[in-house]
Amino acid sequence: MPSQPRTRPVSRAQVRGYAGKAEEYLEAAEASLTDGRHIAATSLAVHAGISAADAICGARMGRRSADQDHARAGSLLGEAGADGKAAARHLGRLLPLKTRAEYEPDDVPKSTATKAVRAATQIVAIARRVVATI
Repeated sequence: MPSQPRTRPVSRAQVRGYAGKAEEYLEAAEASLTDGRHIAATSLAVHAGISAADAICGARMGRRSADQDHARAGSLLGEAGADGKAAARHLGRLLPLKTRAEYEPDDVPKSTATKAVRAATQIVAIARRVVATI
């Protein structure tokens, strides 16, 4: 049986901090996409998704993933109720792009960057709704 993901406690103030980071990353991702910087847009979209996931988990469960494997963060997110399950689907679209955008030498096509920003927009919107309830 796989071990449980490592987690860290999250305060309400930290939840708001993660939500703010998610918004900032998303705004930068959108600007990068508009400017034709597809690698940056994709990377920033991934980070927006990760920060949004931390905000959602923190708001719903009082903890966030502290695992080196970001995929485990998706598993934890899936435990955060219906909003978490919906957000986990969007995060699942983003995480496979992290290595490609940040470590691989190849370019990221506009279509991939556009899909990444769209997924980030969705997960950040979920985080915004969830954080507004605490």
